[in-house]
Amino acid sequence: MTKRGIPAITVCSTAFIVLGRKQLKALGCENHPIAIIPHPFGISTREQVKSIAEKCVDDIARIAIDPKAGTPTGAQAVRLPASAKADRIEVPEDSEEFDLFCIERRWSDGFPLRPPTLDRVERMIQASGREAHELIAIVQPGFGAATVEGIAINAVMAGCRPEYINTLIAAVEAITDRRFNLQGIQATTNPATPMIIVNGPEARALGVNGHLNCLGQGHWANATLGRALRLVLQNIGGTLPGEMDRATQGQPGKYSFCFAENEADSPWEPLHVERGFEINDSTVTLVGAAGTVNFNTHAKDATDLLKVFADSICFPTNNDYYFGGEPWLLISPEHAEILHREGLSKKQIKSRLWHQSQLSVDRLAAKDRMRLQHTRGAELGVFTDSTRIPISIKPEEVSLIVAGGPGTHSVHVPTFGHTRSVTRRIKTGVKI
Repeated sequence: MTKRGIPAITVCSTAFIVLGRKQLKALGCENHPIAIIPHPFGISTREQVKSIAEKCVDDIARIAIDPKAGTPTGAQAVRLPASAKADRIEVPEDSEEFDLFCIERRWSDGFPLRPPTLDRVERMIQASGREAHELIAIVQPGFGAATVEGIAINAVMAGCRPEYINTLIAAVEAITDRRFNLQGIQATTNPATPMIIVNGPEARALGVNGHLNCLGQGHWANATLGRALRLVLQNIGGTLPGEMDRATQGQPGKYSFCFAENEADSPWEPLHVERGFEINDSTVTLVGAAGTVNFNTHAKDATDLLKVFADSICFPTNNDYYFGGEPWLLISPEHAEILHREGLSKKQIKSRLWHQSQLSVDRLAAKDRMRLQHTRGAELGVFTDSTRIPISIKPEEVSLIVAGGPGTHSVHVPTFGHTRSVTRRIKTGVKI
C-alpha cells in the first residue's frame, strides 16, 4: 500500500502479462491486480493511443477502489533463514536422462549439464572460502536469493572448475549493483545480455582467453563462467525465455559472453587499473551488452582509424544514443598499436570518438526522434534538423580495452543504454 492507503497498481501490455504475473508471484502478491494495455501500441495512431489511455485510466480507477488490491513489498523474496539449504533430490544417473530431467523442470539452457552432486557442490563451496548459506545477492526480476551454495550449484551444472567460483561470485555481486539495471536487462525485448571482462592475475591463472578468438569457442573458463552466470540469472533470477525473459530475438551471447582483456598486448593501463584498482588485483567487469559489431579496417594512421571507428559506431538504432549510454570498443592489438604509435592516450581516443560519432537527428525515424527528444531533451534542449546527438553523456563514458589477437579487426559493443558497467574485485578463495 502507498502511504495514504491507496493500493499500488501494476500496468502491463498484453505481451508482458506473463512477466508481470511471474514477478508479482516472486514478490508474494500473485493475485495483485493488473491494468492491461493492448500490445503493440507503438504503431497505433494518436486517436487509438488516446482511446487506449482512457480505458487504462478507467481500469486504474476501478482497481484503486477495490479493497482487495494489494501491494507487493518484496519482503518474502528477501527473507532467507540462516539454516536454508537447497533441496536434496534424486536425479537420473544416465547423462541423457539427467538432461531431460532438467529440461522438463526448465533448469537447462539447452546444452548438456553436469549433475550438481553433493561432492561437486561441496568442493566448489570449499574453494570459495565462504559459508554455503552466505547471501551474495537478490537476483531480479524473480528476486531469488543467490547464496554461495546456489551459485555453486549452477557453476557445477555449467561445467565450472572449483577455482572459478570466486570470479563467478564477483560477477553476481557486480550484476546486481543498481547501476547495472539488471531488472531492465533481464526483462527487456532488447537482445541485451551481461558481458564479463576479467582482469588481473586471476584471468591468467584461470586461463580466461583475451587473445585470438576471445569472444568465440575453445576456452573452458570463458565458456563455463559465462554459462554459469546465465544459469544463475535463469534459475535464481527467474528469467525463463518467454516468461520473464521477453527478448524479441535474443542473441548468442546469452549462452555465454566472457573473456579477458589482453593486458599483455595493450599499450595502455588495463581496465581495472583505470577504474582505481591495483595492477595485481583481479576483477570482473559486467557490461549490459546489446551485441557485437565487427570493425574490419586496414587504416594505417590514427586519424583514418578513428574516423571509420566513429562512423561505424554511429547508427540510428543504437540504444546508447537514446539514453546517453556507455558504448564499448574492444580494440585489436594491431589497431591499438596504430593509435599508441601516434601518442594517443585512452582519454584522447575517447574524446575524439565521442565528438566524431555524434548522430545527426535527421537520420532518425520520426517516432524515434520523438522518443529521443523525450529521453535526452532535458540534457540537449529542443532538437532541430541540425542537432547532433553524442553517444554518451560525456566522453569519459566511452569505454575501450584491448582484446583479441593478430588481425585488422576491432569490435564495437553497443549497450542496452540504460545501464552502467560495474567492476568488482575477485576475492581469493581456498586452493583445493
